[in-house]
Amino acid sequence: MTLYTFPFPHRMRCGWMATAHTMPGARFLPVNLREENEAFVLTAFVPGLEAERLRIKVLGDLISLEGEFPLEEHEYLVQELPGGPFRRQLRLPAPVDADRVEATISKGILTLRLPRAESARPKTINVSTRSP
Repeated sequence: MTLYTFPFPHRMRCGWMATAHTMPGARFLPVNLREENEAFVLTAFVPGLEAERLRIKVLGDLISLEGEFPLEEHEYLVQELPGGPFRRQLRLPAPVDADRVEATISKGILTLRLPRAESARPKTINVSTRSP
């Protein structure tokens, strides 16, 4: 008999890693995305992931994260940590300046700072008056 703490549909919907529809056998990487003054900041929980196993691509307003968590060949009683490949694509509200993107991994958290492209930043226009 299996006892679920949450109702079954909620349990499936709220899993921190779920199967992605875009890449067979891949995992879906959950992220947080916030907007700052002139940049977007994306964070993701990536326990045990080394920088060499992560590929980040930026094209306009599309961000693609691909990688592979290490797989350990053990017999587990409970296995909840991620393992195997993952892929995530996000479309941002504005284009990003790909040359100025910064990516760091610290203590299992990936942080991407995605500066807005110059063309997507608000411009201040000075209005002049003319005397008749």
